[in-house]
Amino acid sequence: MDYIQHDSFGESELSDFLDRLRTLIRVGDVRISEHGYDEMVEDTLTAREVFSGIEDAEVIEEYPNYPKGPCVLVLQKDRMGAPIHVVWGIPKRHISPAVLITAYRPEPERWDPTFTLRSDQ
Repeated sequence: MDYIQHDSFGESELSDFLDRLRTLIRVGDVRISEHGYDEMVEDTLTAREVFSGIEDAEVIEEYPNYPKGPCVLVLQKDRMGAPIHVVWGIPKRHISPAVLITAYRPEPERWDPTFTLRSDQ
């Protein structure tokens, strides 16, 4: 899947999309994909901590042309402050809901020490 790294995409576009997601999550207009549930369970993450972590999320990559609708990979923190990656999206041609596509604990060997840049770049 093609992605745009956070530093090469317009900051206002990123913050607008992330702000839309935050608003949807705050009002409870959220869905969790089946894959998202499976990944959260596998990494012992709760929906509550993932939802609350969106407030301090940092956009890592944007996927504006994802076939099911635009989405972003964000760095969040779990309840203990450890890094987690979450992919949030909004269905194509819709304005809601916010969809938690997946959430997982990033593998350190695949990311830089800040968990914001892939180590294969």
